[in-house]
Amino acid sequence: MSILLEVVATVRHYADVPTFLVAVCVCLLTYLYLQRPRNLPPGPWGWPLLGNMPMLAKSDFLPATFTELATQYGDVMTIWTGSAPNIVLTGYETIRAALVKRAEDFSSRKAPPAMLDVRGDGTANGTKGVIFATYGPRWKQRRKFALMTLRDFGFGKRSLEGKVTEEANALVQEVLSQNGQPFDLKIMMQNAVSNVICSIVFGDRFEYGDPDFLRLIRLLNAFVEAKPTVRDLLTMIHPLFRHLRHIEASREGKSVTMIRALQEFCGEQIQKHRVTFDANDIRDFIDAFLLEQQRAEDGQAKENYADRELQEILVDLFLAGTETTATTTRWALLYLMLNPDVQEKVHQEIDSVLGQSAPSYAQQNLLPYTAATLAEAMRMKPIVPIVVRAPSRDTTLKGYNIPQEAGIMVNLWSVHMDPQLFPEPNTFQPERFLDQDGNFVKHEAVMPFSTGHRVCLGEQLAKMELFMFFVSLMQRFTFHLPEGAPKPSMVGSIRPGVAINVPFPFELCAVPRG
Repeated sequence: MSILLEVVATVRHYADVPTFLVAVCVCLLTYLYLQRPRNLPPGPWGWPLLGNMPMLAKSDFLPATFTELATQYGDVMTIWTGSAPNIVLTGYETIRAALVKRAEDFSSRKAPPAMLDVRGDGTANGTKGVIFATYGPRWKQRRKFALMTLRDFGFGKRSLEGKVTEEANALVQEVLSQNGQPFDLKIMMQNAVSNVICSIVFGDRFEYGDPDFLRLIRLLNAFVEAKPTVRDLLTMIHPLFRHLRHIEASREGKSVTMIRALQEFCGEQIQKHRVTFDANDIRDFIDAFLLEQQRAEDGQAKENYADRELQEILVDLFLAGTETTATTTRWALLYLMLNPDVQEKVHQEIDSVLGQSAPSYAQQNLLPYTAATLAEAMRMKPIVPIVVRAPSRDTTLKGYNIPQEAGIMVNLWSVHMDPQLFPEPNTFQPERFLDQDGNFVKHEAVMPFSTGHRVCLGEQLAKMELFMFFVSLMQRFTFHLPEGAPKPSMVGSIRPGVAINVPFPFELCAVPRG
């Protein structure tokens, strides 16, 4: 202690306090700079401590900003959020090179600090569940179980199509009840999509007025709409701020509060199932998990099938499966209202093929223009335009070092809006997905569900839901904007934390067709 006092006294003798503080700051910043990994990809200049956060905060639409920066710094670029490097991947070839050809290196994920607090297991395994889990054997086991079980309960089978048809009919009735007056479709779409997931994981659908169901929808919306807390922003500057519990008067951020409530909701459903569980009558996803839990013998297997693991997988299914499909449908309807000629062609095709008959997912090949319209909507408005990944180990890409601690931001929007791949990318043209004979042609560069090992778990379910809901609505209604209403913004707003590109609130009118 005496030595320290002597040092301070000596410094104060030769320099005033402001000079001393400036010197300390310079030394600190120099130390932090020297701690940075070497040979990172190039990128824009960033502020000390803050990195590029001030620039990102000014961006109206982050995917477009990244795409523009890539013209200067290249398809592999470094963006600093505080002290953390994030490698931004732009363009189809670069993204495919990382996520597909080098999938073992680029298939992990770094959970946000708030998620680690509420969903982590306190080990190097990161978080439980599937979405935020670190790439490795445990993640592979969870994903394999989830995929196999979901297939058993309907993925790719007619049993699931029946559940989607039931919800599509309920949605149509809800829209009919509006009597052609202006309304916001958002909650109705979320109800329909969430109920499909409920029927798979809980074994039954909810009535839309059910208190438990209303609670679930409120929780999902509150999580998606939650804004970052001061602690979240400080943690971006440096991870140590994650441990400062007293920030914001010890209050948790809204997203954390909602996740805890979602966990509680799913935990209640698990306990209800445990009371009525019958190993000879597996009713749904929860029962399938409880059966595997019962069969587990050794310690590792029991850990993989613990109640907490099931709880987090259920949370992931709702978080990943509700907002995405519901929002895609709303974007598609918005484009049709602004392009009435496209809407008329969709109506004509559905009338000529289906008439008043109920749609079937198998009929999508008979409705090529309708399929092309949905593909064009997903191209122009990928629901998650920037997919977050992380290296599973220290690696390289295009000659640059990519450290394991870096984040990876995959700019899917840059692919979908590439004029070399899609001429006039800002123009809504379903015809770009049709061949000369009018058949639907899939374009490999359209990847709204991402690509590689971590492609969306519910891709097949989402495609079926989107087609069935969209066709059911278009078969029964003509959609237009309310009279005198201004044209809605087509830019979209990326929700903080979850990166979902949602349209700004808008109302529409659904006029029943004859």
